[in-house]
Amino acid sequence: MKQIFKHMFNFVLLWGASFSAMANVVLVDGQVRAMPPSVPNSAAYLTLENHGPSIKLIAVEANFVKEAQLHTVIEEDGMVKMRQVESFTIPQHGNLTLSESGKHIMLLGLKQPLVSGESVNLILKFDNGSELPVSLKVSKQAMAKSEGHHHHH
Repeated sequence: MKQIFKHMFNFVLLWGASFSAMANVVLVDGQVRAMPPSVPNSAAYLTLENHGPSIKLIAVEANFVKEAQLHTVIEEDGMVKMRQVESFTIPQHGNLTLSESGKHIMLLGLKQPLVSGESVNLILKFDNGSELPVSLKVSKQAMAKSEGHHHHH
């Protein structure tokens, strides 16, 4: 009996430690772009706030698509192009904003059309082994621009 309590205590201790590490990164805002039914791909845009040490977003899982990739937008020879990247760094006590005009999550091979107003689930994976499940609304509208809004800490 004593052994069972020891294992339970260790489990709760480990679970609490992993939860507090994961709680350093929080979703501030986000959405997935609603596309016409004939378009096989979409994108996710979001803002993450990091309340801990620097961390990298390295992958995204989404069961409603064949593949989710981290992308950035670059200008090359006067042309704007999308490129897949390995990770996005979220600085210590900083933010990561994924938007239509820059870094974003490409959602490739939609298994069914996305319905505006519904929500979809993604799992964000970080280089320290932690994961952050998020639920994002599907919207036809671009995310509200936060430029011009200054948050003072």
